[in-house]
Amino acid sequence: MVLRFYNTLTRKKDEFIPVKKGTASIYTCGPTVYSFAHIGNLRAFLFYDILRRYLKYRGFSVKHVMNITDVDDKTIRDSRKEGITLRKFTERYTKLFFEDLKTLNVETFEFYPKATDHIKDMVKLIRTLMDKGFAYMGDDQSIYFNVKKFKDYGKLSKIDLSRLKSGARVAQDEYTKEQVQDFALWKAWAPEDGDVYWETELGKGRPGWHIECSVMSTKYLGKTIDIHGGGVDLIFPHHENEIAQSEAATGKPFVRYWLHNEHILVEGKKMSKSLGNFFTLRDLIKREHDPMAIRFSLISAHYRSKLNITDKALWDAKQALERIHNFMDLLREAKGRENPSVAKLIKKAKKEFEEAMDDDLDTNTAIASMFEFIKEVNKLIDSGKIGKKDAESAIKLIKRFDTVLGVLGEKDVSPDLIAGVFGVALRVHKDLSTRDQQAARKLDYEIKRMKSFEPDIKLMDQLVTMIADVREDLRRKKEYNLSDMIRSELAGM
Repeated sequence: MVLRFYNTLTRKKDEFIPVKKGTASIYTCGPTVYSFAHIGNLRAFLFYDILRRYLKYRGFSVKHVMNITDVDDKTIRDSRKEGITLRKFTERYTKLFFEDLKTLNVETFEFYPKATDHIKDMVKLIRTLMDKGFAYMGDDQSIYFNVKKFKDYGKLSKIDLSRLKSGARVAQDEYTKEQVQDFALWKAWAPEDGDVYWETELGKGRPGWHIECSVMSTKYLGKTIDIHGGGVDLIFPHHENEIAQSEAATGKPFVRYWLHNEHILVEGKKMSKSLGNFFTLRDLIKREHDPMAIRFSLISAHYRSKLNITDKALWDAKQALERIHNFMDLLREAKGRENPSVAKLIKKAKKEFEEAMDDDLDTNTAIASMFEFIKEVNKLIDSGKIGKKDAESAIKLIKRFDTVLGVLGEKDVSPDLIAGVFGVALRVHKDLSTRDQQAARKLDYEIKRMKSFEPDIKLMDQLVTMIADVREDLRRKKEYNLSDMIRSELAGM
């Protein structure tokens, strides 16, 4: 099977061949930490998560960098509105951002560099561009990139350079294709910047937004990166300008594969505060939506398709997750005979899942193949035609898929926890065997059943819950000494 990504640079699906065999280097544009991330932002971060998870699934070693933009026009503007320092302001929203990622079960990436920690590196890159004739100081003392000097400018966004006016400059970080001009690399201090500035050889000022990513990507990943990701809104000017800066400075191709995710709609409309459909993760949780259902909904469509988020879609996602969990529970109760058709279904589902993901991370088709597998195996469960080994293999497959999807919320269980839970269960069973044989037999059955499966948090919870139920039953029977012993065992875990 060949792994292919739709490459915005070539406008086609290209086979993924990394610079270094077996290793994938990824740079993805992180948050500008001036507010809560909204669900449109979060779709991008979940897309990055799926990308890295699947590369790991395919056996690649992943080195992933996502920057934190903690100095730009917006962070300065809003920190001054609040009357607090830029650092204090951005640290607050950085912390909240990582809380959101944790809530959505996003893996920890290898590096999260902050722009303000790399000012010296930015000054060095800008000086290189000036020395090579690609940058100049304007009459406002800011330093600009000369777009006309870079012959490949526009190759990512396919922009019409005939609109470019000679000598025209733009200082703000964000602008449209209709405003193609030389862009700011270093912004000379202005009164509206307040106390946000650095005294450097370039003068008193601060970096432009675009130079930040060129510096932080190449510093941690080298001159040529395998994959750069971001939302479609970043293609121009941000990513176009990153290419110009980086390739002008190094003379090397900056990125091999450019991947961009589409926007989301809310109830069929563009998300905006004026329409009252602008939601953060916390807003959705307050509306009683489950975080894993939110994750599932946001990854359920292909990343290059617009995704319409509705209350119904989020409730449907929750029901879909419940269907998976119920399926896993039924498998754990399987008592039938081994069935060779299960292995065939597993092989088919695995093939279809991987083919879909190999085809530009088609999560929609991959998820559909998983549910088709669940449907077919459920038929065997209903007719008693699946044994314990078959069930364990089916559970392992779903868990394998979830290393990519990350929606089940089942974490790896530490050996210490497994040993602790089973140790308590065995000690309780020993004491029960001479006092309450019926309860002992029931607990013995559960211990043996759970040992036959790969341990996970849910199984451990079930066993602990059963031990607690045994304790309550003993209290009702006034077996206080034994019930107190069990309470002590549980408290000591």
